[in-house]
Amino acid sequence: MVMQKVVPHLWFDKEAVEAAEFYASVFPESRMTGKMRFEDTPSGDGDLVLLEIWNQKFWAISAGPLFKFNPSISFMVNFDPLFFGSSDNPAQAAREKLDEVWNALADGGSVLMPIDKYPFSERYGWVADKYGVSWQLILTNPEGEPRPSIVPSFLFVGAQCGRAEEAINLYTSVFENSKIGNIHRYPEGPGPDKAGTVMYGDFRVDDSWFVAMDSAHEHKFEFNEAVSLLVNCEDQQEIDELTRQLSAEPESEQCGWIKDKFGVSWQLSPTVLEDMFVNGTQDQFSRVTKALMPMKKIDIATLEKVFAEA
Repeated sequence: MVMQKVVPHLWFDKEAVEAAEFYASVFPESRMTGKMRFEDTPSGDGDLVLLEIWNQKFWAISAGPLFKFNPSISFMVNFDPLFFGSSDNPAQAAREKLDEVWNALADGGSVLMPIDKYPFSERYGWVADKYGVSWQLILTNPEGEPRPSIVPSFLFVGAQCGRAEEAINLYTSVFENSKIGNIHRYPEGPGPDKAGTVMYGDFRVDDSWFVAMDSAHEHKFEFNEAVSLLVNCEDQQEIDELTRQLSAEPESEQCGWIKDKFGVSWQLSPTVLEDMFVNGTQDQFSRVTKALMPMKKIDIATLEKVFAEA
């Protein structure tokens, strides 16, 4: 598979492998593509997993109960009839698959918005699965501009409400090969949302699409490290430049992790690190992990040397 520029990263307590196997069984064209064990880190022992969910790459890690999933970052799953073109009735096939996936995710999970017909879709629902990961399942209008099967979605609430457009503008200015897609704003109305803020907006970073939304309703969550966005960087210069442009909390920088001014966590990782994971041995991975732990910003040359000497 082609290297995906931005890859969602899910932080589990102990369930990364179990969750990866679950998602591979639930979503179409999904599989676990790699697994390594790490030991003696500040988070203890655990597993790092690379998987594909409906042809979209994800990382998952078991690294202790430090962070809890919440709906601040969810995953919009587009059931576009175009994806089911080999069926006799693509629209019906898309709807049936949506309901099948919904039932699997809702089993042991919690429903945030019931599966139903809404003004924006004939079939939509928002659910947190049994691990706490949030998914928005939507029957997509095939007449619209195509979007990928899975799109990470940012929800700006509380002190961050009203900053969705600012975030869209920042991310599309920082990353090359980016563009702003659709922006739909709240109208004047009786609800708490301020007119003109972003009801729904999407944007592209390289080959990945993202959604950003404001919500002035009362929510008891905020962005945290349970879901981060790993950026595959080509070289040290790109890591250094993205750190300069995105990092807003120097004290949060660790092992390539940074936190931006909205509280969203990013991991700035060299492309060679994924190559090491996919093609290396368990011993090489363990040595590279040990070398990585004390770093704030990742030093590619050091990791390559450790990998070669292992």
